[in-house]
Amino acid sequence: MIDKMREEFEKSPRFRGMDFTRSATHPEFYDSPYANGAWDGWQASRAELVIELPDYTSPYYGGDHFDECQYAADCEKAIEAAGLKVKP
Repeated sequence: MIDKMREEFEKSPRFRGMDFTRSATHPEFYDSPYANGAWDGWQASRAELVIELPDYTSPYYGGDHFDECQYAADCEKAIEAAGLKVKP
């Protein structure tokens, strides 16, 4: 998971032109103190992101007739309510 997060960080247009050369002695760090600071901030922003999804075991979703479409729509609303976009 950390590799995927780092890949997204390094590809972000917000950090275009930043030097992402890794330290030869400590490859978990960058040579650039600016890149390290940005990486720390990026990780912290994702660590605080928690979205509570609806309880699919709720009788609202129909018991034996589980309404997948309604559940998906309610999950999408919960994600968007957190200020994120849902890819169509």
